[in-house]
Amino acid sequence: MPKTSAGLLLFRRRGSALEVFLAHPGGPFWARKDLGAWGVPKGELHEGEDPLEAARREFREEIGFDPEGEFVPLGEVRLKSGKIVRAWAVRGDLDAGAIQSNHFDLEWPPGSGRLQSFPEIDRAGWYGLDEAGRRIRPEQRPFLDRLAAAVGER
Repeated sequence: MPKTSAGLLLFRRRGSALEVFLAHPGGPFWARKDLGAWGVPKGELHEGEDPLEAARREFREEIGFDPEGEFVPLGEVRLKSGKIVRAWAVRGDLDAGAIQSNHFDLEWPPGSGRLQSFPEIDRAGWYGLDEAGRRIRPEQRPFLDRLAAAVGER
């Protein structure tokens, strides 16, 4: 069975525009990547864990915020790696500049024997659907279309 992650796609309205909250992964692999690198804050499910609860847990750990409200299922997508990502949309608002992400340790540079700590999410932002479509990882773009359909945007 493929590994499965779960995440939340936070959205809000600014005037008549729909905006989504996307996160940029931290660490040296992603440091110089921008367009096509952003995504839904997400993480792997623990064995026996409810997927929506996992999505909420991961959002808290990676962003430092616990959204409340109606969680709208957006289905799942399969990444190139074979991993499945399940997502839910929820209306909310937060200051993207004030995220508080947990960290992970990585030997960097490779083979150096030195462990360095990196944030799982190094930055986040609010984007309209067109800009979000350019920024988000291609495999996750269907989540944007599904959100737009769910809120009557397109």
